[in-house]
Amino acid sequence: MSVGILMLVHTALDRAEQVARHWANAGCPVVIHVDKKVPRKTYDRFVEACSDHALIVFCKRHNCEWGMWGIVAASQSAAELMLERFHEVHHVYLSSGSCLPLRPVQELKDYLAARRRTDFIESATTSDVPWTVGGLDRERFTLRFPFSWKKHRYLFDKWVDIQRFIRFKRRIPKGIVPHMGSQWWCLTRQTLSAILEDPDREVFDAFFKRVWIPDESYFQTLVRVYSSNVESRSLTLSKFDFQGKPHIFYDDHLQLLRRSDCFVARKIWPHADKIYSGFLRDPDGAIKMSEPNPAKIDRIFSKAVERRTKGRPGLYMQSRFPNEGWENGMTFGRYSVFHGFTELFEDFEPWLARATGTRVHGHLYAPERVEFEGAQRFLNGALSDSAKLRDYNPIAFLTNLVWNTRGERQCFQAGPRDEHVPVWFIAKDPNAQVSVISGSWALPLFKSNMNFADIRKEAARLQKIESDQLLALRSPYAKARVRIWSLAEFIESPMEPLQTIIDEIGTDPARRLAEAPRMTDLNGFGQFLQNLKNQGMHPYLMGDFPVTQSENTQKKPPRKPYLVQ
Repeated sequence: MSVGILMLVHTALDRAEQVARHWANAGCPVVIHVDKKVPRKTYDRFVEACSDHALIVFCKRHNCEWGMWGIVAASQSAAELMLERFHEVHHVYLSSGSCLPLRPVQELKDYLAARRRTDFIESATTSDVPWTVGGLDRERFTLRFPFSWKKHRYLFDKWVDIQRFIRFKRRIPKGIVPHMGSQWWCLTRQTLSAILEDPDREVFDAFFKRVWIPDESYFQTLVRVYSSNVESRSLTLSKFDFQGKPHIFYDDHLQLLRRSDCFVARKIWPHADKIYSGFLRDPDGAIKMSEPNPAKIDRIFSKAVERRTKGRPGLYMQSRFPNEGWENGMTFGRYSVFHGFTELFEDFEPWLARATGTRVHGHLYAPERVEFEGAQRFLNGALSDSAKLRDYNPIAFLTNLVWNTRGERQCFQAGPRDEHVPVWFIAKDPNAQVSVISGSWALPLFKSNMNFADIRKEAARLQKIESDQLLALRSPYAKARVRIWSLAEFIESPMEPLQTIIDEIGTDPARRLAEAPRMTDLNGFGQFLQNLKNQGMHPYLMGDFPVTQSENTQKKPPRKPYLVQ
């Protein structure tokens, strides 16, 4: 008694010959089908190379197009020749040229000999199939598919739309219930011969010739008619990614394949020399008869799919740049944005670095250059201070900064002058902490030596930009931790909001501020705002400032650092 191997080959013929000889040397007859698209000279050389082995034969060739009938026709021709030529075969195993036996062939022969009446084929009804990705379930049986999905995608889609529009529906032949599953099966001689010799085969073939991807449904459906004992699983290890494409096994998967305990695996990379030399050898030692268990490595594949689809939080790179909204976390870690603080306080950045122990940058989105901490030209990950490079993709610049400095909290300044700052991205990022003193942009204008007409024009522009930025930060879609104070509100009691911000950064929750940053001189600022109003520009974002200060206020000495006991 023996097991017959059907091989569907279209590429890497040298590897196919190597695997075919391995099967045949173990006493398994092999019938090879070579895709008709393979050049005749290449095919003849392949046949000649295998002609010295009596157990390797070749069947009639068919044109095999993915999703079309040719693959089923090739399987039928190979199976018919196998049943006709080798009468001692009791099981027929369908494989491809990229399949590789992982265990000694004798183990497979003994395993199937102990299950003489069992057919191994994945077969489930369309309602129970969860693995169809971007395809059709029930409609693949009720519509016609004369066009190739790969070669004529436009015609394929249009023809489907037309059939749906006119409500066309094919009649399923009587006596069968459509099933689907992996095309790699192992059937008994009795079941396979019953399918191939059925009086209604012409009817079934005519129906499945216009089914989409018939190699996943032809034998899977008909086996339910003739088999008395179906094990709905494949003995071939075949893994697919989230797009429905098969995983390819390389040399670094060698130990993974050994742990699977499966008899055969696909797809093996043709140049995986270690895998081929590791498995295509004479068996040594005791034969282990453990049950094939691909579930052993399912967890690894699940993690691989999750990593590929979701990635790592905040990691953006060429090999995995997700669509907007598909990110697994917009940034890697927490960071803080200070809006208007450097304008109000003198030497705010060194003070914040001392108070929190974090890395504090200037205006990362300043128009002239990126103001890295300490005026550095480059930062972790070769991030440049070039404004041109930063502005090419401002969001990627921020995510790279947070990723490259992971483990260290980043703080930076922002404001209406930083027109390229990705405000909406920051607003929707749960990792962002945003503190805003609105209207602080007026302080540099107040101290500037510009003509007042130019000051008025610039003030109107900056106020419009800041208003749009605040709109994003106050949006119902915002997930960042946002605190907004007007300038007038903040200077009334600056220590309380500063302590709240420091506590939220969380470097040392028990620490109380012993000093505050020195506030800039605001004498005359109220009159400056009144002058803007007199010129027709209404500065409303900074709150209400008195035009003149009281005598008591004017006689007060300059502000000193706040001390909290």
